[in-house]
Amino acid sequence: MIKGLAITPPVLGRISIGKVVEKNGKRLPEKDDQFTITSQVQSRDGWVAHPIDEELRQAAPNSKLRSIPVRVLFNDPDLNLRAEYSLFDRQNGRPLCVGNGETCKRLTASGMQTLPCPAPESCDLAKGQACKPYGRLNVQIGDEDDVGSFIFRTTGFNSIRCLTARLRYYKAVSGNLLACLPLELRLRGKSTTQSHRSAIYYADLTIRDGMTLEAAIEMAKQLHARRQAGGYMQDELDQTVREGFANGAFEDSEEDASEIVEEFFHLSETDKLSNGNSLTQTLEPSNLSESRTKPNLMEKLENRVAVLSSGGTQHK
Repeated sequence: MIKGLAITPPVLGRISIGKVVEKNGKRLPEKDDQFTITSQVQSRDGWVAHPIDEELRQAAPNSKLRSIPVRVLFNDPDLNLRAEYSLFDRQNGRPLCVGNGETCKRLTASGMQTLPCPAPESCDLAKGQACKPYGRLNVQIGDEDDVGSFIFRTTGFNSIRCLTARLRYYKAVSGNLLACLPLELRLRGKSTTQSHRSAIYYADLTIRDGMTLEAAIEMAKQLHARRQAGGYMQDELDQTVREGFANGAFEDSEEDASEIVEEFFHLSETDKLSNGNSLTQTLEPSNLSESRTKPNLMEKLENRVAVLSSGGTQHK
């Protein structure tokens, strides 16, 4: 296995709330009130729809895809949903820093370092929404692929909080049979004062429509028994995936990160740095450490990260 390369679950397609559209010659994220399932192929008009999108949409009310029958691959909730604070270079898509609120892995001039992570509210590098919560959920749709999955990415607190709670609760109540439960990815809406009373949408994970929790757990027990009889080793799968994620410093490659930046951390005209430097140069951690003893450098850093204050949009 190549060291330094995170081994992630095979991805068959993407699940998104919204899309990236071109306006006045710029590609910008646009929110939506439904899910879209796409392949991993892009055309000039955006991501090409996956065939399963049309199949599910035909059965959906008003062709609005607001629920998707799914299963998760792993019993460990943290393998199905990885959620971290993430900082990307918005010009070249490189991941720079990933943390959990206690520690972070940060790319510096001297290489990868493990440092304290104070969370975005208290981090100088995170000013101007440069760092956001970023979650990736892998789910199975249908039975065509044994270990392949569709990935849902989000930078919304509502989705991350809700999905995290659901996965942990369902693991507990099912007796560690999370990977066998029949689940449904749902789109929910809410209004807040911050959204000016307009609806914002987030992802939730529930037992499939029309099924009680007790019935779902019984179905999970039956599936688990069949898998055991057939030699399916769920614990070994979870451990193998855990080791694969740990094999690399960052889960997202530069190739994937450029698409993530475009959708969630896009760089608007007002965000662009006046001197044309990339964020790798602007937010260089080695400069930050020097600024503790050189106030003029800290002031310069704060001024330069302040121009990011209007950057990025966020799917809830």
